Amino acid sequence: MKKIKIFADSACDLDLDYIKELDVEMIPMTVAFGDEIFEDRVTITTKEFYEKLRRIKDLPKTSQIPPSRFVDKFKEYLEKGYSILYIAFSSRLSGTYQSACIAKDMLESDDITVIDSKGASVGLGLIVREAALMVKQGRTLDEIVDRVIYMRDRMEHIFAVGNLDMLKRGGRISTAQAAIGTLLNVKPILQFSDGYIIPYDKVRGEKGIIKKIIETMKERGYDLENQVIGMNYSNNLEFCLQLRDAIQKEFNIKEFVIYEIGAAIGSHVGEGTTSVFFLRK
Repeated sequence: MKKIKIFADSACDLDLDYIKELDVEMIPMTVAFGDEIFEDRVTITTKEFYEKLRRIKDLPKTSQIPPSRFVDKFKEYLEKGYSILYIAFSSRLSGTYQSACIAKDMLESDDITVIDSKGASVGLGLIVREAALMVKQGRTLDEIVDRVIYMRDRMEHIFAVGNLDMLKRGGRISTAQAAIGTLLNVKPILQFSDGYIIPYDKVRGEKGIIKKIIETMKERGYDLENQVIGMNYSNNLEFCLQLRDAIQKEFNIKEFVIYEIGAAIGSHVGEGTTSVFFLRK
């Protein structure tokens, strides 16, 4: 059986140290502040990113990973005798998945498998983590692909956006909506549906976020006690931990995977966002 190498992009929001521990090859996405271009988590840390975000008026811009970058990296591992499985950031939100498909076609290799996660951040990260652990267990590529698709098709992404100004600046809501929402302490709750981000609900304040997310986990989740629950945050660790504690108390969760949102995702959601990821029924 051929050796298997799991690939991911930095939109999975797993820390570099954990990526190395999992033996995953991570390709960073790029983010630009004007003429300054950075590689997510490689040449700009999450701390540096949020500091820049507060100082600079113009929104940062993200770029998809080009096919040439995938060609170089895929070729490197093909020459070492690996089969490659790349689990990509949602194709609905980025062209990176398509870039990897182009690279596969250019290399004309049957040893490259590219899967659209239809997800992002730690929701994607949980799938990457599972695939990497299965490699360590000696599972076959077919078994890993089946599990990845199973998780992808059942992964819930529920997130509360804390910074309405970021949504306003990105053109997702009007200035009036942002002003009224801020005044009333309204927090939009969003979710993923088939790889797209869609509205879910609106709540008042942090207590409203906690209540709504727990209600949603009760309605949609299954066997939550034995799942690994994913969470993320963007420069608001204290609230993320409050939410984690409430979830743990309610469902007796044994394990969480919690990481800060990096530049690729943070360029769109800004500071104050918190998400929960779990498998639905």
